[in-house]
Amino acid sequence: MTAVASTSLPEFDKLWNFDNPTETEVKFREILPLAELPQDLDYRLQLLTQIARTQGLQRKFAEAHSTLNDVERSLTQDTWLAAIRYNLERGRVFNSSQEKAKALPFFLAAFELSNQKHKDDFAVDAAHMLAIAESTSEKQMEWNLKALAIAEGSSDVRVQGWLGSLYNNIGWTYHDSGRFTEALELFRKALAFRETRKDPSTIRIAKWCIARTYRSLNQLEQSLEIQKALEAEFDQLQEKDGYVFEELGELYLIKGMAVEAQKYFGLAYYELSKDEGFKTNEAQRLARIKELGRVE
Repeated sequence: MTAVASTSLPEFDKLWNFDNPTETEVKFREILPLAELPQDLDYRLQLLTQIARTQGLQRKFAEAHSTLNDVERSLTQDTWLAAIRYNLERGRVFNSSQEKAKALPFFLAAFELSNQKHKDDFAVDAAHMLAIAESTSEKQMEWNLKALAIAEGSSDVRVQGWLGSLYNNIGWTYHDSGRFTEALELFRKALAFRETRKDPSTIRIAKWCIARTYRSLNQLEQSLEIQKALEAEFDQLQEKDGYVFEELGELYLIKGMAVEAQKYFGLAYYELSKDEGFKTNEAQRLARIKELGRVE
């Protein structure tokens, strides 16, 4: 059994803002002192794993590992839920710091313990992370399909909520394998699911994925129509999206429209060079964007 934490403790998962991990870490640290009683241990350790996640998203990998070391030292047989989250977050830190081989055993441990404890939401999370961390498309697809089977077979709304991400991930596995028609089918499923959830941000991502796949299928006009519509939507929001600019640059480059291509690659570089993760993980891609945009 897991000890029951004090009923007055906040539901910290509802405090997450993945667009602002720095702010989320502050919020989590503000409530951490509330969990001081012995029966609050599992809650406290779970919260610490989420603090580690905020640190990982800020690319503070050493700090994230240090926080997770504190969790690891305090885990007991009764804190199995914290143990699931510990393994997930340790794996995520390794994965984000480009140590995918080290991430795999932690994701696998989280998956196995989640199955043992019938925690489908965490099982899906672990399986989808295994798909991300695996090195071959075959293994990636194997884990994605395991996650999809759990999500599609569950009556839990939280577990079903994974479907959009899973359709998207499977779509990219197909795309990276050159199976563009199958990828398009999955991205359309992702869009249909996102539209039921009425989240404009994820709807825009789903549309972008469809447009990107149209480019791979050499259906340039369909791709251009979607990307221009996304650009207009971001303009209405007074926002800029580097990925949309990059795709518009690629499309105009293929169409031989050099002036337009240079313009959008320049805009893409300006936006994407602000993203530390993109600069680290996509250095060659960013260099190409800079060159094609003729950025000084």
